[in-house]
Amino acid sequence: MEQPVRISQFLNETGKIQKLPRKQAARYAVLVYLSEHFEKDRIYEEWEVNAVCGEWHTFGDYFLLRRELVESGLLCRKRDGSAYWKATTDTKPEPHP
Repeated sequence: MEQPVRISQFLNETGKIQKLPRKQAARYAVLVYLSEHFEKDRIYEEWEVNAVCGEWHTFGDYFLLRRELVESGLLCRKRDGSAYWKATTDTKPEPHP
């Protein structure tokens, strides 16, 4: 049976991400934690995704976090990067304009 991944060592006292873990399971757990700060059924512009990522980490690389969230399937985006939304367990349709 798999042990739950503890992410507290990667967070500071206010709950902000201090660093991304190297191990994939821990890295994914930290990204899931970050994705929980995005609202379900809301469309975000890129600057809004950057702002959420910027608010919840301390190492100054929201570009990396945004890319990791998309690549891990936790956030979806239009091909042109004009819209982002939180992935669901159902489908990941592109938003309607």
